Parts: sequence; structure tokens; C-alpha cells
Amino acid sequence: MIGNITSDANWFQLWGIGYFIFLLLLSVLYAKAASSGKYTFKTMQRMSFYFGLFLFYLFVGSPFAVIAAEDLFSAHVVELMVMLFVVPPLCVLGLPREFLRSFFWSYRMRFALKLFTHPWVTALLFNLLLSVYLVPSIFNYVQKHTFLLGLLQFLLLGAAFLMWWTIISPLPEINRLSESIRVMYVFVASILLMPIGIFLLVADSPFYEMYMKGQQLMPNLTALQDQQLAGGMLKAIQLGSYGIALFLLISKWAKKEEEPDDHVPCYPGQAMNYPIKK
Repeated sequence: MIGNITSDANWFQLWGIGYFIFLLLLSVLYAKAASSGKYTFKTMQRMSFYFGLFLFYLFVGSPFAVIAAEDLFSAHVVELMVMLFVVPPLCVLGLPREFLRSFFWSYRMRFALKLFTHPWVTALLFNLLLSVYLVPSIFNYVQKHTFLLGLLQFLLLGAAFLMWWTIISPLPEINRLSESIRVMYVFVASILLMPIGIFLLVADSPFYEMYMKGQQLMPNLTALQDQQLAGGMLKAIQLGSYGIALFLLISKWAKKEEEPDDHVPCYPGQAMNYPIKK
């Protein structure tokens, strides 16, 4: 079935090859920086970055993208969620601090990064863009205009990177956010995207025109069921990625709380009163 779909989509060859060449060049530049000796790239960082690029191509540049664009709205939402909630954190985690500092060394660039990665700015910008993109009237309009569709998805991807930068905080000297603040940030961000997810789940009729004509890939799946499945996948992938982020942040927060307080003065020969265990 996938072969029949791709054979009818003449644009798929250029689309897939274009993404493949772009990601290949990005991989080569990353490998060159990692092997230069200027920066320390850990094995897990390399695996994280390359896996992020692989997932991006798998869902955006492979035949899956044709299914998402022409047949299943749920596939389109899965493609979108992987692109926004899985790929950005993997790529950000794959870049060491020394490498990032080499780009954000000037005062102006640090100020711009600090401004655009402010917690409230990134949370509102990303969730507003994604919610607006999935509004049926806007979605149906931009799907008919390739330039607008590409521009909006590009803005979504950029906003996603800014949001995950805020959560991961790879350069603490630019955004000094404690683990507790970032935990609260993730919690608030998960709530902001709840309305559009609930809308997709509880709507009693399909709203997305290009997916109403029916499809042969899964004949038993109606357009309404496809739309409801999209809402479920949206919340599942979003909450899954946020859940992992929360687990890592809370673990790091708890580890810091268990560390001894180095600010308590201790002098030679001073007796310390510890509680006696019974």
C-alpha cells in the first residue's frame, strides 16, 4: 500500500531526497565538530543527536510523510508531535556546553537568547502557535498553500527548540532557572496544550477537509475516529516527553537537595552534634 501511495506522489522523491541531503550535511558538520578535538562530545550526546536526526527523517522525509499528508490526520499529528516533542530535546542534549558557548559568546547574542528563551515567552509562543495551527479553519486554509504551511511548520519547529532549550537549560549562565522552576514550567506547558487535545477527542464530527474523503490504508477507520485518534496521540506523545523531562528534573533536584551544604562553616577541632540513631 505504501508503494502505491508513493508512486502517485511525484513530489515525494524530491521531498525525501532534499531532507536526506540536508540531514546528511548536518550529520557531517556534527561529526567534523566532534572529531576536531576542540570540544568533548560524549558517546551519549552523539547517539542522542544522530537519533534525533534519524527520527526527523523517518517521520518527515520517509513514506510516512506521504501518509500523513494525504491519508491519515492521526499520522500527521504523530509526525508533528515527533518533530516538536522528541527531535528537539534529543538534538539539544546532543550538543556540549563548550560547543554552544562558542556560538553564544557575544553580549548581543546572549541577550537575544536570554530574551527568546524566557519561560513565559517560550511557553506562550509555542503552545499558541501549535493550537492555532490545529484550529480547523486555519489548518484547512494553510494546507492549500504550500508556502504558508512550510512557514508555519518552520516557526513551530523553531519555537519547539526554544521551549526545550528552556526546559533543558544547557547554558545555565544565560537562563538561571532552578530545577523547581523548570518542573513548574513543564507542568504549566502541559496544561496550555490541553484544550486542543480535548477538542480533538470529544468532537462529534470531522473538521479537517483533506482527510474527510476517506482513505484505503485503513478502510475501517472513519474520519471522525481518525480525528479522535489524533487527539489521543497528541496527548500521549506530549505527556510522554514531558513525563520523561519531569522525571529527570525531579531526580536532579532531589540529588541536589541531598548534597551537603558547603556554606556551613566547620573549624578544626569543632565538635559537631549529630543525632544519635536508636
